[in-house]
Amino acid sequence: MIKTINIFFYLAVALFFSACDTEEKPSRVVLDFNENWKFMLSDSIDASASAYNDSSWRVLDLPHDWSIEGAFGKDNPAGTGGGALPTGTGWYRKTFDVPEDWKDKVVRMEFGGVYRNSEVWINGHSLGQRANGYISFGYAIEKYLRFNGEDNVVTVKADNSRQPNSRWYTGSGIYRDVKLVATGKLRIAPQGTYVTTPAVSADSARVVMDVEVINSHTEAKTLKVASEIIDGAGRSIAFATTARSVASGQAVTVQQQMTVKDPQLWSVEKPYMYRVHTRVYDGEEKTDDYDTPLGIRYFEFDAEKGFSLNGKPMKILGVCLHHDSGALGAVVYEDALRRKLGLMKEMGANAIRTAHNPHSSVLLRLCDEMGFIVQDEAFDSWKKKKVKEDYHTDWDAWHMKDLQDFIKRDRNHPSVMMWSIGNEIREQFDSTGITITRELTGIVKALDTTRPVTSALTENEPEKNFIYRSGALDLLGFNYKIDAYEDLPNRFPGAKFIASENVSGLATRGSYDMPSDSLMHWPEAFDAPFEGHDDYTVSAYDQVTAYWGATHEETWKVVKNLDFISGVFIWSGIDFLGEPVPYPDYPARSSYYGIVDLAGFPKDVYYMYKSEWTDTPVLHVFPHWNWEEGQEVDVWAYYNRADEVELFLNGESLGKKSKKEGEFHVMWRVPFAPGTLKAVSRKGGKVVLEREIHTAGPAEKLQLQPDRKSFRKDKKALCFVTVDITDKEGNLVPDADDKIYFEVTGGARIVGVDNGYQADTTPMKAREKNAFKGKCLVILQSDGTGEEVMLKAKAGFGEETVISIR
Repeated sequence: MIKTINIFFYLAVALFFSACDTEEKPSRVVLDFNENWKFMLSDSIDASASAYNDSSWRVLDLPHDWSIEGAFGKDNPAGTGGGALPTGTGWYRKTFDVPEDWKDKVVRMEFGGVYRNSEVWINGHSLGQRANGYISFGYAIEKYLRFNGEDNVVTVKADNSRQPNSRWYTGSGIYRDVKLVATGKLRIAPQGTYVTTPAVSADSARVVMDVEVINSHTEAKTLKVASEIIDGAGRSIAFATTARSVASGQAVTVQQQMTVKDPQLWSVEKPYMYRVHTRVYDGEEKTDDYDTPLGIRYFEFDAEKGFSLNGKPMKILGVCLHHDSGALGAVVYEDALRRKLGLMKEMGANAIRTAHNPHSSVLLRLCDEMGFIVQDEAFDSWKKKKVKEDYHTDWDAWHMKDLQDFIKRDRNHPSVMMWSIGNEIREQFDSTGITITRELTGIVKALDTTRPVTSALTENEPEKNFIYRSGALDLLGFNYKIDAYEDLPNRFPGAKFIASENVSGLATRGSYDMPSDSLMHWPEAFDAPFEGHDDYTVSAYDQVTAYWGATHEETWKVVKNLDFISGVFIWSGIDFLGEPVPYPDYPARSSYYGIVDLAGFPKDVYYMYKSEWTDTPVLHVFPHWNWEEGQEVDVWAYYNRADEVELFLNGESLGKKSKKEGEFHVMWRVPFAPGTLKAVSRKGGKVVLEREIHTAGPAEKLQLQPDRKSFRKDKKALCFVTVDITDKEGNLVPDADDKIYFEVTGGARIVGVDNGYQADTTPMKAREKNAFKGKCLVILQSDGTGEEVMLKAKAGFGEETVISIR
């Protein structure tokens, strides 16, 4: 039987770190409540009673996604659209005790997200249910707690058995963090702060802070709210104090104003962050304190000029991201999200669209810190369904509460600059779209008026688009149909525009079909017959799209040259589990849309964006150089900061090429001969970059490249290790698909393996994986001890390869 979790230990840790941050003893205690839960996957039990015997259950730490632990299968009810992974009903239980001095506290258990249809019990008392698996929520538990050393039991049921309920992979279970929060009875309401900067200049910024305070005492109270702005160096730079009375059982909102002199503005290049530290006092006793993120910036969407940030015109260069992290499933790991965002940032992206649901608060914090503009999206469906069991079944009961909680949770993040109330909503085609759009926009505006409300639309004929006809949107988002973009200002006079979703290019990393200049829609239409390739691959040249899409180059050419289009969000930044267009049938089980594959390995088109979206010198030449003798091979080069590229084969020049207006790559058609392909970019006759590709020999080595040299002492820390199969000279073997076996010892464990191939059905939690196109990924998670980690990799050739991570 698992040992009862002693809250006193975690309380001591929380107090220590809080004391390091402020001189005063903290009055709000926030505990990481993720460790030592019990889990059982079962549709047939009722484990809600506190005395239920869970002694045989599995012990694990949260966050947790049971679906990603399962086997891929064609009969799993979520279908290939849901990632072809199992779902079902899961139960979680945790036994804990609480300090005696919490008898006079308000105690909340807060969940970042539970997928799906959750219900929570404390000591057998039902606290409530939540249908939406993407919404953060919490419950007050103090009146049900047991003291005097007695055990408390929290039980969570997650029912993801109704399928299909999504067009993509959702994950299952308590897949985001759980926290336990204790405050005084005079306290800041959950998500009860709201900070805005209504006046910003180079000399000063006016900061307005709304603080909602709840009084749970049996008598009225006179409270004091003290807020101070802390800069990035930890210095207090502005302060405000307000006194107010509040009746028993009531809430009051206190508004405070402060001025920051010579503010450092938040931008995508320099995302400077402040914070507002707020304290609540009952007389001289501090009863609560809370930190609110603050980024000082101003922005504008203009019908003619597009978007500007802090007065500087700029194009929003965005990608759409789903919430999963490949082999890790839906589990939220900060290191995994940082890796995803880092790949996008290096490519030149400055914006993220949270397709098509609220993502974790961790992602938004990282967007604040790393400098991404966010289009924060609430819904993929309203009352009209897209799949049988999607959100339309919960719309009437939950949409208002879900939207309110979503806005309140995210409105203090400076990265968030747009609220999207829906993606390709079917109500845009009938008059119900008018009523619902006005209702949803009203809910948003009641909680935040500082950002535009938008929706990702597909109908670009005004008289047919009822969401547009509501007159409620501040910003019109249009998906696809790029040929109509130039005429949008004529069709929608005075409107402001953003390309909310575009491209839907399809590709499998390392696979190539020639000739590369034949553009294809796979399939040609929704009901068109389609065969594709027997191995479920798609060419990685920018030549294949879904029937509704356009190539990356076609799309960027349009958006780049239309100033009134504020920006673009590419579908999609990274491959995701589920929605395996163009292949509807198993074993295809993850998407082909990404600029980066599911394992985090860039596809070739990544470098087209990097050449266009950054000032970093780029010269990317592809494909590989292992072909049949004499075969004609289309050689592409993406480049920038140069006038021309010259290509050489085994020292012989194949000619110089330059991009013409509206072109984003150059191409040579080259009869294959083994050896070395070399590209040289020049500007004004001077060499900018050189790149070589060598014909690879047989597989002889495994090269392991960890993304860090050491683990921090944190049980959530990850290390992503890239495995390349190379020949004896170190050249990647581009067609290698050998099985690689992994073993880890020391202070970490393997939590995922992947190779980016959309039809690979090896479990993501296996200890072996076939390479795909010469590459594989293994993900390690620290156990928090700091012990040295040894990772061994072995294939059917060469010697075992070992690396150390300290």
